[in-house]
Amino acid sequence: MVDVFLAQTIHLIFAGIWAGSVFYVAFVVLPLARDGAFNTTKPLEAISGKLTTISRVSALVLLLSGGHLAGHRYTSARLFETTNGHLVLGMVVLWALLAGLVEVGAKRLETGLNGKKLREPAANALPVYRAGAVVAIGLLVVGGAITSNAAALL
Repeated sequence: MVDVFLAQTIHLIFAGIWAGSVFYVAFVVLPLARDGAFNTTKPLEAISGKLTTISRVSALVLLLSGGHLAGHRYTSARLFETTNGHLVLGMVVLWALLAGLVEVGAKRLETGLNGKKLREPAANALPVYRAGAVVAIGLLVVGGAITSNAAALL
């Protein structure tokens, strides 16, 4: 039982860090870069690198902790035949989508920054990161629905 508590706590912490990081970059950092608030590529390169690291570590931790939780709470029948099971499967899809969006956004940003440009790469990466932020919020909403057993309300 302690392992499930620890897995759930770790899962929640890393989900919050990942979602918050993507949201912050999408709605604070990249708009500033696009609007010319930076005069060198170094800060944006560092932020992009750190976000990519946070994303990869979080994705791995969420895969492991989520797999542990699903293994304790769901049989294959419950996973495919219950509302909460469908929410878990939806969360896996959103998880993969968020990981992919952060990788694509980072590549778009990195490509432009390597050319020593700031505004254009930030503008090109912004829609991808904003889509990632929306997906991240969706992940938190679905996680809240699973945790609070919102399916029982239906």
